[in-house]
Amino acid sequence: MNYDDASALLDYHYWARDRLFDALVPLSSEHYTRDLGNSFKSIRDTAVHIYAAESAWYGRWTGNPPTALLQPEKFADVAALRSGWKDLEREVRAFVHELGPAGMNRRFEYKMFNGQPGSSLFWQMLQHVVNHASYHRGQITTMLRQTGAAPPRSMDLIMFYREREASTPQGRTA
Repeated sequence: MNYDDASALLDYHYWARDRLFDALVPLSSEHYTRDLGNSFKSIRDTAVHIYAAESAWYGRWTGNPPTALLQPEKFADVAALRSGWKDLEREVRAFVHELGPAGMNRRFEYKMFNGQPGSSLFWQMLQHVVNHASYHRGQITTMLRQTGAAPPRSMDLIMFYREREASTPQGRTA
């Protein structure tokens, strides 16, 4: 994966996250935290899990690995999670920019939460972060439907590319 591809994937990731947040904002606190019996009990817990996992990978990349994932209770509402995630986005984007094209193949050594050592190329970890988030965004979409709430607008990758293409001055990109 080259730098431009990684940057586009990161753009997609945050575009999809923002679409998810648009669907979460109207939820009542009860809907946001209701135990729905899923992998992570509530919409909030699942959304925080996506954020916490991304934060954990960022910590590994920057030499500040966490020992556990952040707890959902740290984020009382959608606004608190959105604010924290916007801050993380700025940090991740700055880190990727600093890595630059040559850094896409940089290997990072880290420890998993269970203490086991890990080692991965940056581009593989970035793909994992985006794929992991996509998986859980799909779960949240189902959970929203379970509560009778409106699902997010399409978060499909092809929709991102179509919208991006339509917004460029020349229409189509190379």
